Amino acid sequence: QVQLVESGGGLVQPGGSLRLSCVASISAFEIYDLGWYRQPPGKQRELVAHISSVETTNYADSVKGRFTISRDNTKNTVYLQMDSLRPEDTAVYLCNAKNPFRPVSNNYWGQGTQVTVSS
Repeated sequence: QVQLVESGGGLVQPGGSLRLSCVASISAFEIYDLGWYRQPPGKQRELVAHISSVETTNYADSVKGRFTISRDNTKNTVYLQMDSLRPEDTAVYLCNAKNPFRPVSNNYWGQGTQVTVSS
């Protein structure tokens, strides 16, 4: 059974940093496209950052220059380094793994980790 497990969330002051991790129990992890999404309270889920199998990255405009996505295929893990955090970054952060060759059947989500930015 495929599982994605996020960790690293918590409470941080504005301007602080957090590093999120997501470990995936997936075969052929290296071919998967990986993403971090977030869902603020009462709002829709939105894409924060994405990294392809060849490590091409994309970011939401609101996090460019502050967040960095990376992956370690030897550990089946995707990371999100979040710096200069703002109150508006408060949300549940979820990781996603999608097989680009089977995007419907092999599309997996974690349960999420809460990030709260507040003084």
